[in-house]
Amino acid sequence: MGWLSIFSKDKKENLNKGLEKTKTSVFSRISRAIVGKSQVDDEVLDNLEEILVSSDVGVETSLRIIERIQQRVARDKYMNTSELHEILKEEIAALLAENNTTDLIELSVPEGIKPYVIMVVGVNGVGKTTTIGKLAYQFRTKGKSVLIGAADTFRAAAIDQLKIWSERAGVPIVYQSMGSDPASVAFDTLKSAISREADVVIIDTAGRLHNKVNLMNELSKVRKVMQKLIPGAPHEALLVLDASTGQNAFEQARQFISATEVNAIALTKLDGTAKGGVVIGISDQFKIPVKYIGIGEGMEDLQIFNKMEFVDSLFSQSTP
Repeated sequence: MGWLSIFSKDKKENLNKGLEKTKTSVFSRISRAIVGKSQVDDEVLDNLEEILVSSDVGVETSLRIIERIQQRVARDKYMNTSELHEILKEEIAALLAENNTTDLIELSVPEGIKPYVIMVVGVNGVGKTTTIGKLAYQFRTKGKSVLIGAADTFRAAAIDQLKIWSERAGVPIVYQSMGSDPASVAFDTLKSAISREADVVIIDTAGRLHNKVNLMNELSKVRKVMQKLIPGAPHEALLVLDASTGQNAFEQARQFISATEVNAIALTKLDGTAKGGVVIGISDQFKIPVKYIGIGEGMEDLQIFNKMEFVDSLFSQSTP
């Protein structure tokens, strides 16, 4: 599509490396699907649909992409299979662009909001704690004062792990003992943030309660307590999903979106899976911005998700 890269060289290289497994899988399978074929026909499109679905793009989104390509084939009358990668890239980019989400270039907070409050939700094991730690670190390196609140009080390990990540990130943390009221921790964190004049507050929440009603009630209570101190908080409700779980990530998204007001998504562990297509499906189906993607273990390996850069990287030639 010829768009200019807006990422730094290092970020671009990290993104390419992080998507390597997905790229290798998609490229090799598309190549096999068009062996002996000179033009895009129904058989090629059927194979392509299967590849997209098995890459966890999702059935609905895969069908939409195939339909767009069918329309182009009908319009152009003939389409060479050698063009398929570029056409697929263009149609996925166009589909994502229709979601009307703004592509960010770097980590930032809106002007005039201080502290900017981020409430992080998601089940245990998806990379919630590491995402908080990396976010805190990146905000701090951009000159922002950050405070973490450990409001997942249902697991002792959750508090301990978050304390370790706060030390790595070089930012303070507010916590209480296991079993404390999560809303109380959130309240204390915001109170401390106001007195410290912090720029950013990141609040962890319970990964799972024993049913959705309890989860909804807990998150609602945390929100209400925050709003007593800071009207409009949390400004960002960030749902963390593990990309490597594929379709399970879609189900988790449905559950949390129905349980609380989610307005941003982070997809982690993309570097460890060939199912990076889940980013496309989640972004398309839920119309909630995928804001961050995790592409490695390093502090810098949580990146701002930029649709154009992601698609460009996904369809760049895989390294040997």
